[in-house]
Amino acid sequence: MAARATWKGFLKISLVNIPVRVFPATDSAATISFNQLHAECQTRIQQKRWCPNCEREVPMSEIAKGYEFEKGRYVVMTEEDVSKVRPESTRVIDLVQFTDAAAIDPIYVERPYYLAPDGNMATQAFAVIREGMKGKAGIGKLALYGREYLVAVQPKEKGLVMYTLRHANEVRSMDAIDELGTVPEKVKPEEIKLARQVIENFEGKLNWEEYRDEYQEELQRIIDAKIAGEEVVATAEETPPKVVNLMDALRQSLDRVSTGKKKAAKADLTEKPEKAVAPRKRAAR
Repeated sequence: MAARATWKGFLKISLVNIPVRVFPATDSAATISFNQLHAECQTRIQQKRWCPNCEREVPMSEIAKGYEFEKGRYVVMTEEDVSKVRPESTRVIDLVQFTDAAAIDPIYVERPYYLAPDGNMATQAFAVIREGMKGKAGIGKLALYGREYLVAVQPKEKGLVMYTLRHANEVRSMDAIDELGTVPEKVKPEEIKLARQVIENFEGKLNWEEYRDEYQEELQRIIDAKIAGEEVVATAEETPPKVVNLMDALRQSLDRVSTGKKKAAKADLTEKPEKAVAPRKRAAR
């Protein structure tokens, strides 16, 4: 099924305005979700808006938005009040700065979206900008879903990918983590060398298709078994070996990898080649 755009507007770079559509880059349906049921009768639970002061259920027509400025004190914000907030970026992704794509710290990234041209007239300009942005990321703002986002836009395959970003005041400093104060700044060179050897044994080209959500797969297996009325068999849990000393753990890791490689190589050598069929001798006349 074709993806549906969730937003339409313009990608603006200086005096260039390109009509674009925004599409979610992730699929929430890929994750199993549950409903809350009453265990006794298996009826789905209803969430009701209850006012403890009036002791009654409140309809949506009586719901107001309130901002708590002091404990227990609120200022009410009406839809008219909220509608007065009209940032310039409501219908425009305005890119105001460009930087190297590698300069964006992943800790600032919230959610990815795909950008595509809106209409055939926009395709040529869209392609030109995409090629011109190779290796770069454009930083700008966009009003989306009732709030203004900081965004980064960069080329990806045939299109552009846009990431909504956290603002600086939303990211905690690592200095706030007291436990990191006890981490030593210097470690022994031989420990670093051994750690690098272990890491190097696991280096390889990244292929996202190799990584599956095994928890979701196991959960689906159990759900299917219960639907079919079958006995649910739990997966055996692997107990990790108890190793106290870091160097021992690193050495055992190297030994395990080395043993695995030797077994694989031995298996390749011991594979029996197909027997060659000898030519049949002609009978003497």
